[in-house]
Amino acid sequence: MADAEQLRFKRVLLKVSGEALMGENEFGIDPGTCDRIAQEIRAVTVIGGEVCLVIGGGNIFRGMSGAAAGLERGTADYMGMLATVMNALAMQGALERVGVPTRVQSAIPMATICEPFIRRRAIRHMEKGRVVIFAAGTGSPYFTTDTAAALRATEMNCDAIFKGTQVDGVYSADPKKELGAERYDKLSYMDVLSRDLRVMDASAISLARENSIPILVFSIHNPDAFAGVVGGEGIFTIITDDA
Repeated sequence: MADAEQLRFKRVLLKVSGEALMGENEFGIDPGTCDRIAQEIRAVTVIGGEVCLVIGGGNIFRGMSGAAAGLERGTADYMGMLATVMNALAMQGALERVGVPTRVQSAIPMATICEPFIRRRAIRHMEKGRVVIFAAGTGSPYFTTDTAAALRATEMNCDAIFKGTQVDGVYSADPKKELGAERYDKLSYMDVLSRDLRVMDASAISLARENSIPILVFSIHNPDAFAGVVGGEGIFTIITDDA
């Protein structure tokens, strides 16, 4: 791929789980892993792609786990949102180390460390070649960062949602636990919902379906995978209406 004309998708949202930032650690943030993901994002921006990003917080705190441990669900979810802000700041640092201008916008206002989420400002940042990282989910409890990703992709008029996972697509079961798990190249939104494949939660899939935004699932750990999939190459599963 040499220029933006060869990109299959011009403006994209990348959803990365918090666990992807752990590297080989059991929790927390691995700077080397952040730097590698930053290089993947940079490879898309240098050929003219516009990128925004949503990162989960499971490497630091997961709201559902906190609720199961006895915390009130709303409180636990807000704690999870704060974890995503920490991850967003870490990724901002990694991106700027490789020369990619970046802005963090939080759904929970934190004026000292990042911008509030303002839709038109975020679009303008992307038009100027900046990567925008959306933090703190939707700003409300009871919604996952998957749903936040689908919402922000819709608001930003993104051409696609890219879900960077631990495996190279969508499988019928966890391929790390079941050797016979079937891998899918294409799926419809209804396939994902009816088969309960859980690549993203039902709210996120439904929102993407309502707004006709394709979802591409790929391995965030394969070198150059993000740029390849944005160009329509490499290994991935695509979820659309007409699969």
